Amino acid sequence: MTSAQPLRKLTPPAQPRNTYDKLPFMLRTVRAAPDTLQRLKDDQVIDLIRDADAEIAKLQALQLRAISNLSVRRRRAPSAASEVALALSITENRAGTIVSAANALIGRLPRMLNLMDDGRLDLYRAMKITDATAWLSEEHARVVDAMLEDRVPGRNATQVRRAAAYAAAKVDPEGAAQRTERSLVERRLTLHHQDTGVTSLSVNNTPTEKATAAYARIDRAARALKTPDEPRTLDQLRADVAMDLLLSGTGGPRERSEVFLHIDLGTYLGLNDFPAALAGRGPVAASVARRIISGSDTTLRRVLTDPRSGQALELSPTRYPLDPAHEEFIRVRDRECRQPGCTRPAQNCEVEATRARGEAKEAADQPVTYCSRHRRLKNEAGWDYEVTPDGIVNVATPTGRVHSTTPPSLDGGRARTNRNRKKSRK
Repeated sequence: MTSAQPLRKLTPPAQPRNTYDKLPFMLRTVRAAPDTLQRLKDDQVIDLIRDADAEIAKLQALQLRAISNLSVRRRRAPSAASEVALALSITENRAGTIVSAANALIGRLPRMLNLMDDGRLDLYRAMKITDATAWLSEEHARVVDAMLEDRVPGRNATQVRRAAAYAAAKVDPEGAAQRTERSLVERRLTLHHQDTGVTSLSVNNTPTEKATAAYARIDRAARALKTPDEPRTLDQLRADVAMDLLLSGTGGPRERSEVFLHIDLGTYLGLNDFPAALAGRGPVAASVARRIISGSDTTLRRVLTDPRSGQALELSPTRYPLDPAHEEFIRVRDRECRQPGCTRPAQNCEVEATRARGEAKEAADQPVTYCSRHRRLKNEAGWDYEVTPDGIVNVATPTGRVHSTTPPSLDGGRARTNRNRKKSRK
């Protein structure tokens, strides 16, 4: 990977919002002669996958317009979902969800529907937005629609959901807090017996910080048990540890569990109600964040940030020393695995040196957090990783396409972004 070319923000070219446009040349070629696929280069196959996805999104937008039109003809009656279910051979529950999404996109989120028309947002990700904004008034939904127009293209479903949830909580913080409180009232333990002699046990609507800390404890205990002679998978070990903890109170070492909550000083002091962010989960309402940090076992750490970018610059060493290699600061700074699109919390990741971009060949490698899966990927042939002086992580795939992530900002409105571009490889 060369360092001569500067990073640039890619803006996909504007496409006519016309679902009847001809398919891209390569799609038409492969559709007419499927054997052509075998003669394509790797980067052409990737382009084909992306082009096909864009065309699917355009057709989904057309289908949603038709579904909403049918709903209007039926005077929004529930029977419209029944007709859609029969037409598409899906359940009425699924059909009802799609009808609701279609009506929301056309009536409340027209910019998101336009992104679908352009092939830049598919139905799955669009429904993450309709779900996250369903509780908003129409006026607030329109504001969120405008806020997200430039933020959701190029992001995966988890990032889209987080962006939508943050925007919704920011435009209506009081409503977000009330929604959280209503959900907590509905917390429950459920038991579902299956026909195969096994049972599912789940805790629903529990406080996010407690569930995150509980999972972190279970995960650590499971990983400690995963020795070379242990035949159980990590998923099986986590399930077994959780049951042992519930039945006997044992299942692993009784160590402290941590969650990383990122909140600005103004929100902490009650001067504003900007949403906070819980690493690995995403936005939480300001009132929920203040409740979390008021707990008796909560430890606060001061993080100094760059006022322009919101990126972490310094962590106060009030609880732990910053050795070895200030790994704790790296985890607080990165918040999550730095692989584009990965949302695994940094406290469950390892810090690994990554080649630094610089003119000098002896430029020191930079520490970055990666989850176990992406640490392995980083060392596979054909994959290339580097860190720029401003903290951007570039990941080059075997086809030469470069995906980049900016360092996460402690300002949720400037969350880390993903970019991709095509660049020649050496």
